[in-house]
Amino acid sequence: MYFEEFLDSSYTAYHAAENAAQILREAGFAELKETNLWNLEDGGAYFVRRGGSLVAFRFHRGAVYTAVAAHTDSPCFKLKRAQLADDNFTRLDTEPYGGGLWYTFFDRPLKIAGRVVRMQDGAPEERLFVSDFDVVIPSVAIHQNRTANEKFAPDLAADFPLLSLGKRDFDDMLGHPLSFDLFAVPDLPSTACGADAELLVSPRLDDLTGVYYAVRALTKAAGTTTQIAALFEAEEIGSRTDGGAGGTLLPWVLERLDCANGFSREEALVCRRNSLLISADNAHALHPNHPETSDPVNRPVPGGGVALKRAANGAYATDAVTCAALRVLLEGNGVPVQDFYNRSDAKSGSTVGPLLSTLLGMPTADMGIPQLAMHSAMETVARRDLSSYLAALTAVFER
Repeated sequence: MYFEEFLDSSYTAYHAAENAAQILREAGFAELKETNLWNLEDGGAYFVRRGGSLVAFRFHRGAVYTAVAAHTDSPCFKLKRAQLADDNFTRLDTEPYGGGLWYTFFDRPLKIAGRVVRMQDGAPEERLFVSDFDVVIPSVAIHQNRTANEKFAPDLAADFPLLSLGKRDFDDMLGHPLSFDLFAVPDLPSTACGADAELLVSPRLDDLTGVYYAVRALTKAAGTTTQIAALFEAEEIGSRTDGGAGGTLLPWVLERLDCANGFSREEALVCRRNSLLISADNAHALHPNHPETSDPVNRPVPGGGVALKRAANGAYATDAVTCAALRVLLEGNGVPVQDFYNRSDAKSGSTVGPLLSTLLGMPTADMGIPQLAMHSAMETVARRDLSSYLAALTAVFER
């Protein structure tokens, strides 16, 4: 599956996890179940799923762990159970999921996607869902909103996706499931832009870029450590779910690896401190029209290679030691490296790196490729950086 195919079909975290699982199956990885005992073979390749999250690993007995973490979700609108209907229109009642650049979601085709739970053979069964139609959030015309070009603040309690003209029963359209986790997500294809097609514009580049290249690097990397790709749902809402980075999925996988290694508790703790975790999530690129939004010095440019992310407030887990180690590793493998800090007067975004570093006690660094229009319905990266990202994550796994 090419990256563009992955972007276009990974509408939600659940679809991203399924597409990642498909890539792993084709590469010979076997699926494990959390409800079963595991019998891990030395050199074996496995993965386990929980909701929209997935942890894949290549097991090497007695080795330390090398992990790359990314997140499968992106900002969008999550559907509530009921719709709003009258004789003229039917709209879907939604609430914002994450911190989107919401004005960019207006007047674009939005797909309804996620998971539904139905009764099957007397038991609830979860299925992926993608609608065969699009919805739209229409803007108010400039003639009726004369200040729109001076200021525009979407009313997230009133601006809902338009499902249809007249009354429609959306629950009936779904076949009356027991429940669902459904989202209105951008339904536009990834597109090459620029005079030399050097840019890639697409929904969900944050952070399906990290997801895809973590999986690709895992499937191709050699090396003797136990290599782990951990892909998490719910990063955009704080990781506070069962399958999020703040949940038990990765800690329990690591405990099972400890058991397969026959580690004592002390040996497991020593293993953690000798291990390495990379949080693979994109960084803000220098904006060509608004350079004043970036730090005056540490401002990665699209096409300039991967960026190491630092923040004094702990929003990123990179410190002097992990930064130095990663820089030596990447530059030794011919990967171009840049530095990213936010402007000193700007509030920094965060990612799963600090959370996992605190939870697991593993040395951690945050790294990503530079990106424009983060959290927009359509985001932008330089295509050249994609090969740098794959080389960087492969070098990490092969350390």
